[in-house]
Amino acid sequence: MTLLTWGRRAALAAAALAGAGMLAAAAQAQTLRAVMHSDLKILDPIWTTAYIVRNHGYMIYDTLLAVDEKFAVKPQMLEKWTVSDDRLTWTFTLRDGLEWHDGQPVTSEDCIASIKRWGAKDSMGQKLMGVTRELKAVDAKTFQLVLKEPYGLVIDSLGKPSSNVPFMMPKRVAEGDPNKQLEDTTGSGPFIFRKDEWKPGEKVVYVKNPKYKPRNEPPSGLAGGKVVKVDRVEWIAIADQQTAMNALIAGEIDYFEAPTHDLLPTLAADKNIRVIDWNPAGLQYTLRFNVLHKPFDNPKIRAALWYALNQEDFLKATIGNPKYYKVCKAMFVCGTPMATETGMEDKLTGNAARAQQMLKEAGYDGTPVVLMQSTDVQLLANLAPVAKSLMEKAGFKVDMQSMDWQTTVARRNKKDPPEAGGWHAFLTAWAAADILNPVMAGFFNAACDKAMFGWPCDEQLEKLRDQFSKESDPAKQKAIAEAVQRRVTEYPTHIHLGQFNVPTAVRANVEGILIAPVPVLWNVTKK
Repeated sequence: MTLLTWGRRAALAAAALAGAGMLAAAAQAQTLRAVMHSDLKILDPIWTTAYIVRNHGYMIYDTLLAVDEKFAVKPQMLEKWTVSDDRLTWTFTLRDGLEWHDGQPVTSEDCIASIKRWGAKDSMGQKLMGVTRELKAVDAKTFQLVLKEPYGLVIDSLGKPSSNVPFMMPKRVAEGDPNKQLEDTTGSGPFIFRKDEWKPGEKVVYVKNPKYKPRNEPPSGLAGGKVVKVDRVEWIAIADQQTAMNALIAGEIDYFEAPTHDLLPTLAADKNIRVIDWNPAGLQYTLRFNVLHKPFDNPKIRAALWYALNQEDFLKATIGNPKYYKVCKAMFVCGTPMATETGMEDKLTGNAARAQQMLKEAGYDGTPVVLMQSTDVQLLANLAPVAKSLMEKAGFKVDMQSMDWQTTVARRNKKDPPEAGGWHAFLTAWAAADILNPVMAGFFNAACDKAMFGWPCDEQLEKLRDQFSKESDPAKQKAIAEAVQRRVTEYPTHIHLGQFNVPTAVRANVEGILIAPVPVLWNVTKK
């Protein structure tokens, strides 16, 4: 064998080793590609309740407390908390090793500013802030919440799992106006947002936070150790469901958050795809009123929709398969402690004649209802046409205006008259984790200008919500929840339109999807 032959063999071997090294490096630098239920165009999870922004929040921010798989509240950024004998002073201590993405340590002052910003916007936060005398730092890692009176929902409020979530932010960010969108996305969470690679309408990019210190516990729900097992996550914007399904089948994406239910049989039949229901508690459809403008400034006109609408029509038009939906007249979610059908016995029956009679008695003058339709989120797209049909049968004039979901999210914050770019009604969905009681569920907030978009204003509802927040006896809480539901039939803030579940489809090599009220991507592996 010649020296040339040996040289060529050595060169080939070296090239093979180099190629293997590059393949190994590529395998180690794993990217999880996901198609989420909506594109991300807003970055502030306190400014909006939109779930895609909440999901973004869980990627880059962390929380003081978190709920586990069974909805029990556990410490997350906190090491511990204590409460004084008179239950007025709550002392919270941060765990070691917490730092912001810019390398600065997380401090008590950061947490205090974050709680205040969240508390200015969130329904549950507003109630907590209403009984708060003082939030003060004891030292860099310890702060106190001092109350005016004992309050039964302190831990439940700070551990609220869904929109708006009390995410912790640096003080310099959190001290900004809560009614203006933040631009600084510095967090302390398990992923870092790559704003320089963000292309709305194309993709959102997150990379693993190498300095994040997970809790030394198994993950459960939103609690426990947030261990990131991939290097990079890309949310790919694909609006067309068929295209997204084909991309998943072809292996071009790894995770399809919310395939429409008609696609599930095809996905489930593919041996390379797994279908997972990570949120068994499900979601609830809702129609939201804007009470500022005619005709929905009149509660009697709003109440006519309790009879005009029925849940089955909406569920058939959107979900289709009864395996994944449930007709449920309980506003606080069937199967949960506060569930009741009190006051709903004759409602949601599609009784157009009764609704017509009520509109006549209420003096409806034919003012057109501007109904916003979200067209690009498949789970919402068919809701408004169903509502339009049922409302017109009841005697309403309806101006259905179509737009993408992000436009709806921005427009619903406008108080302008409908003829000047405002709105009368829109339809959305809430995760069950958001609507388990009348303080948590934001659409029951009837605190006028402090209420969520729609701005209902009802002293009686607010008194009931206050009573619930201060009551610790479950039986008495249930009685208050029933009273709230009865009041909402008289002063409607929104109308619930049935429960449903949305499984996620993933490639078979993707494992570690957690059962939780929010789709989270820590603990996920791509083999």
